[in-house]
Amino acid sequence: MASEARYPDIEVYLAQASQDALNDWLGDTLAAAPLAPAGKGKWRTRGRLGDNEIPVLLVERAADGYASLWFDSPHTPWESDAACARAAAARLACEVRCSLGGWQPGDDPDRFLRVLPDGSEAQIYWPDSGH
Repeated sequence: MASEARYPDIEVYLAQASQDALNDWLGDTLAAAPLAPAGKGKWRTRGRLGDNEIPVLLVERAADGYASLWFDSPHTPWESDAACARAAAARLACEVRCSLGGWQPGDDPDRFLRVLPDGSEAQIYWPDSGH
């Protein structure tokens, strides 16, 4: 059975997702406990999928008002950042951004996929403002 290689980790950027909604989604999807403070503007939890533990990190205001949500595991329910972004946008009712794919040298690091709660998607240019 051929399939694309799973990403070694998943990272998406959330616009204005409520922490309650995020905790509900992480609990339903990964049986994760609610996010707990882990330093200034950082929150952590751990989820599980089967026998695999999945560390989760939320960093508030990581990029231009977006929070970074990082799953540090290849064992997530999503094979790619885009798959996670689609699920998050639908469940959290907020805009979600992610990289277009596995980044390779020479790729434009400022090209992203934007997914809206209604399921519409677009490639966007989202330069790092350096904040």
